[in-house]
Amino acid sequence: MIKSMTGYGRYEQTIDGWLIGVEVKSVNHRYLEYTARFPKGYGFLENKLKSFVQHKIARGKVDVTVTIEHVCDTQLTVQVNESLAGGYVQALKTLAQQYHLNQEIDAASIANYPDVLTVHKEQEDEEALWNAVQQVAETAFDHMLEMREQEGANLKQDLLKRAEDIDRMVKEIEMRSPQTVEEYKERLQARMKELFSDSEYNESRLYTELILFTDKVSVAEETVRLRSHIGQLKTMLESKEAVGRKLDFLAQEMNREANTILSKSSDLAISDKAIALKTEVEKIREQIQNIE
Repeated sequence: MIKSMTGYGRYEQTIDGWLIGVEVKSVNHRYLEYTARFPKGYGFLENKLKSFVQHKIARGKVDVTVTIEHVCDTQLTVQVNESLAGGYVQALKTLAQQYHLNQEIDAASIANYPDVLTVHKEQEDEEALWNAVQQVAETAFDHMLEMREQEGANLKQDLLKRAEDIDRMVKEIEMRSPQTVEEYKERLQARMKELFSDSEYNESRLYTELILFTDKVSVAEETVRLRSHIGQLKTMLESKEAVGRKLDFLAQEMNREANTILSKSSDLAISDKAIALKTEVEKIREQIQNIE
């Protein structure tokens, strides 16, 4: 199924005492680029989430934000750094004696000094937390992927329409191409009859010139390849795999054939068709940049 690389999804759920939120945004990128933001202390989830994303998305710039809050009381303990507290007390007494200061020292004032008191929370079950985050992430990514699929369906229809337009132009070029040779033959024949008398006129020379001209302006190879590329394009658009890079390469080849047709053309009608064909190929290339 064709998917766009642009999408957004968000989901929030309370699981086992954690309020977990996952927000995911994705935009166009040549390869898969992943970034994530977690609350402080939850960096251990990053590698697991990265692996999760790699199994979900093949291409695009993906930005994930994870929020985690405790919705029930967490077991906390407060520890006293006794040696540090004793050091502060002794230092304060020394200052008071040396500078004849008030020696009022209470526990509250000592507790305000850095690192005297430290708060420790109960060790969290990392595996259980990851399972909860993954559960929320699944739903958030489902929303994002649904958006990518909807836009991908629109892109597919647009590309198919443009492929049909290109196919029609190729047919018109193929129909017009033999006429340009015949018209050139008539002009060349008339010109040669003007320049040479009946005794000097050599029909074999006419056909030699005509063969050289035909070889120079023939676009048969290019139109055959373009037809093949259009067929490949339609096949790829039905693929269930990520085909964005393959489509990008195919569009480059289509553009190459269109350029060659334009450079060979000495006929205004074919040149006009080749320019229109190039324009459609460029539009296809632009659209393909959005496909995963």
